[in-house]
Amino acid sequence: MSAPQYMQGRGFVVEVIRTPRIKSARLQVEDGAVAIIVPLALPSERIKKILNEKTRWIKEKLYLHQQAVPVSGKEFVSGEAFPYLGRNYRLKIEAGAFQPVKLKQGRLLVTLPKTGDTPQLVRSALIRWYRSQAQQRFAQKVERYAKIVGVKPAAVDIKTFKSRWGSCNVKGEILFHWKVILAPHRIVDYVVVHELCHLKHHDHSAAFWKSVERVIPDYLECKEWLKRVGAQFDV
Repeated sequence: MSAPQYMQGRGFVVEVIRTPRIKSARLQVEDGAVAIIVPLALPSERIKKILNEKTRWIKEKLYLHQQAVPVSGKEFVSGEAFPYLGRNYRLKIEAGAFQPVKLKQGRLLVTLPKTGDTPQLVRSALIRWYRSQAQQRFAQKVERYAKIVGVKPAAVDIKTFKSRWGSCNVKGEILFHWKVILAPHRIVDYVVVHELCHLKHHDHSAAFWKSVERVIPDYLECKEWLKRVGAQFDV
């Protein structure tokens, strides 16, 4: 899969992901972010035509998402603080052609065109960045802790869950809520170990918690922290 590109739509930004694994274009709107997955050789003009034809559908999906998520306490303006791995970083918004969010000199830099939908564009850009960071960090941590736990997960992926931080299925695939990346490292480690231990124990039995405790001795504190603080994560 090649590195993503970006196209400006009418009131939204689209991530273009080229891959040899599909033969036709596929649109997706998740967490208020729009992406189009396309074959490697599909011309940019064809992609633009698809986006123009699907603009109404995309905007309807974005509207439904905005109605479904809780009202954020964030304003998405320069100077506002956003957490990442337990630390707060100030947002800096610059006008220009859309660019992916960068963590630069201790600030979360967002570059995008000025539009009436700027707060929503900033939010979707931040979520894209959080999800990308989560994908990388979780893959690294799973690789590290899988050896300690003594398991081999089939795959690691990032999802959006309504009421859980992670999931492990019968295929051995482990899924994590991207919002866990807002928490400190030790909390992220706990969530990773928790799901890895489910590859050995598919319940929350005493044996399961013993497996977790062997790797994360203070797991009870981590569990309580997530319950108390995690519910307040706001992006």
